[in-house]
Amino acid sequence: MSFFTELAHQYIDGEWRPGSGSWDIIDFNPYDGEKLASIQVATVAEVDQAYRAAERAQVGWAATNPYSRRLVFERALRIIEDREQEITEAIIAELGGTHLKAAFELHLVKEFLREAVQLALRPEGRILPSPIDGKENRVYRLPVGVVGVISPFNFPFLLSVKSVAPALALGNAVVLKPHQNTPICGGSLVAKVFEDAGLPAGLLNVVITDIAEIGDALIEHPVPKAISFTGSDKVGQHVATVCAANFKRAILELGGNSALIVLDDADVDYAVDAAVFSRFVHQGQVCMAANRILVDRSVEKEFTEKFVAKVSTLKVGDPADPTTHIGPLINSTQADAVTSLVEATVEGGATALLRGSAEGNLVGPSVLTGLADDSPILSQEIFGPVALLVPFDGEDEAVRIANETPYGLSGAVHTGDVERGVRIAQRINTGMIHINDSTVHDEPIVPFGGEKHSGSGRLNGESMIEAFTTQKWISVQHGRSQFPF
Repeated sequence: MSFFTELAHQYIDGEWRPGSGSWDIIDFNPYDGEKLASIQVATVAEVDQAYRAAERAQVGWAATNPYSRRLVFERALRIIEDREQEITEAIIAELGGTHLKAAFELHLVKEFLREAVQLALRPEGRILPSPIDGKENRVYRLPVGVVGVISPFNFPFLLSVKSVAPALALGNAVVLKPHQNTPICGGSLVAKVFEDAGLPAGLLNVVITDIAEIGDALIEHPVPKAISFTGSDKVGQHVATVCAANFKRAILELGGNSALIVLDDADVDYAVDAAVFSRFVHQGQVCMAANRILVDRSVEKEFTEKFVAKVSTLKVGDPADPTTHIGPLINSTQADAVTSLVEATVEGGATALLRGSAEGNLVGPSVLTGLADDSPILSQEIFGPVALLVPFDGEDEAVRIANETPYGLSGAVHTGDVERGVRIAQRINTGMIHINDSTVHDEPIVPFGGEKHSGSGRLNGESMIEAFTTQKWISVQHGRSQFPF
């Protein structure tokens, strides 16, 4: 596949070149183990070069008319539309995404690029009154300068573009570090799209590396003023600590342990469909996935039978097969972790209504019930195809169970009474929650983010302006001020 041969390089200051490290990052297909690419790792020296290039290029970019800046994003959108088949194949090969998942990711990438076109024109200044006669207070919206972006492996193309495009549209420059398991879709491909769209050299740099090589250099470096990180809460906590110590803004989109609640008046068949999608899309490797499915005891039997029956029909296998629902997990470490978690939970007393077998990185779906209230699996994020069915008695218990987690990202409530669902949703400590729908949603103009261990800050829409710009007060004194001495 051409992407994996042509783009297996660092991209710094408009040049494609190898890193200077003494080892290579190897990019594997998680389904069949095929070696896709070998990329010489970037060192601290390349990180510095990338940030310095961004710093130099950003000044002129910020001064560029935003009507001109937005043309880059219009062209990038057309490039992705023209290359959609190639990009789909790359997503399938590099991260084991199914055709359905690739289509979902590409749809959102295009939507976020459309929003970036508009975002370039959206920052507004203000003139505020003053108690001092003749004084004019001007408040300007300015780019923060240079932004560091660290993207994950599960939706690498989307979650890179989601921060990169708005940051650039608002007049910043960017240094992007993709996850080492998805260096092409999460890094080099993004750079290639923007290079071909005419983005001036230096404004977007991609360093393919690992903390084993660079440590905290990417977030400690003095140039970036903001770091946008998407990943686990454990790493996010470290990123936040380092950013705080270096007076940097941290936008953190972290893990989740979402609950999908099925009330006694829900449309059970529809709730089953929503729950199966919410739990098993992209093998459950989604921060918004419904880890826990809470079901009112009055409909528990009906829901459980229909849920298990539908999950049993999901096809596990080659993600390149359009009929496959569940492809491989990203690597053997993740596959082993999920399998071990299921084993430990069953040994701890849970009942497996369905237990998926494991072959390589392919892990079939499991459905567990009969969990003890203190079962460790209930309070953690499961990045794999494992559904937990938890019965409850009444709304108060549903809310209590939903909130018994350190996370607070997404959720859903299924009910025949929409306003009842909204009242319950307001009591659940999450950044996002959906009535009569899945837990997995993202839209370009609504605030996206979580509470508690699920992150800090928001992305999308107006939140992008808050994330990637700063305010500057300039006062103008018309006439002469009177000074006390």
